[in-house]
Amino acid sequence: MKAIHLFIVGILILSGCAQKPKAPNRKYNHLANKVQSTNIKPHQHIEVAKPSSTSELTPSEIFERYSPAVFKIHTSTGYQGFQGSGFFISDDGLAVSNYHVFRGTTVGYETIILSDGSTYKVTDVYYKDSENDFIIFRVGINHKISYIKIANITPKIGEKVYTIGSPRGLDNTFSSGEISQIRDNGNILQISAPIDHGSSGGVLLNSYGEAIGITSGGIDDSGANLNYAINIKMIKPYIPKQ
Repeated sequence: MKAIHLFIVGILILSGCAQKPKAPNRKYNHLANKVQSTNIKPHQHIEVAKPSSTSELTPSEIFERYSPAVFKIHTSTGYQGFQGSGFFISDDGLAVSNYHVFRGTTVGYETIILSDGSTYKVTDVYYKDSENDFIIFRVGINHKISYIKIANITPKIGEKVYTIGSPRGLDNTFSSGEISQIRDNGNILQISAPIDHGSSGGVLLNSYGEAIGITSGGIDDSGANLNYAINIKMIKPYIPKQ
């Protein structure tokens, strides 16, 4: 099972969704020097928000309510620029994305671009996991912002799901699909919702508008729309207490 897990994660990274942004003409310092493993221990009891609604939301309602909580990320190695996505999980700037969006890039010149066009920096990194490909960090924003609640349960195969991200740099693109399969003991969600390069780190939502996954990559040119997301349950033990 370990070998299968590493194989799947390898696919996500190799066919992942970071792409070169437009004109990142600045000097950079290595983000890898900033992103350090912390001594945070997995919490045994995490308070997770209950569904925000007792009834399902329409696709338009989901987009209108939660699109402002999703942002675009520009990073660079100093020679080559990349673009990914991320989303807020608290109203004070706590956010998540894929670790591979930041791997080997630079400190201090990464740019977080909100849906309204405002830009911010990463101020703290709380946890990174290169094997499972996620990172938890804080964006330096000084006012309350829109965020997406974390789901309590993993959806079943066949359930409707929605994604918001920035494929090919197209900000806050919305797509829909189903859970195609649940793999790697529930850690990987296979989805039919379309994603592309630049979608890495975007949010996968259920019909209640809750985050159920982090969109991570797919198999290019498969002809079968084979895309994947990291189950949001993977990050729960490492969310810092507020």
